[in-house]
Amino acid sequence: MIRPAQVWLAVEPVDMRGGIDSLSQRIQNLLGTSPCDGSAYAFRNRRSTRLKLLIWDGTGVWLCQRRLHRGHFVWPTADASTVGLTARQWEWLVTGVEWQRLDAPAPIHWRV
Repeated sequence: MIRPAQVWLAVEPVDMRGGIDSLSQRIQNLLGTSPCDGSAYAFRNRRSTRLKLLIWDGTGVWLCQRRLHRGHFVWPTADASTVGLTARQWEWLVTGVEWQRLDAPAPIHWRV
C-alpha cells in the first residue's frame, strides 16, 4: 500500500467521471503545485459516497477509487479549497469514521 507523506482533500465535490488528466489539472489550478510532488490528493462526489485518490509513486500516477455502501465520507467544510490530513486522519476518513472528532479537544465548559 502506498503511504503518502501528506494527503490533501479538495473541499468542493467533483464529477467522478474525471480521470487522471482532469484531476491533475484541478490540483494545478487549486494549489498551483504539481500532482507529482509525492502528496496524495483526494476528491469526493456530491453525496460523499465515493472518493478518488490521485498519487504519484515515483514511477507513475495512481488513480484509486473507493465507494461506501452505507453512510458517507466525512468531508471538511472550510473556507480553503483544500485541507491537509495526517496519515491517521486519512485512515479514519476512508473507513467512513468521523475523523475530525478524533483529535478534538474536550470542550472547555465540560466537567467531570
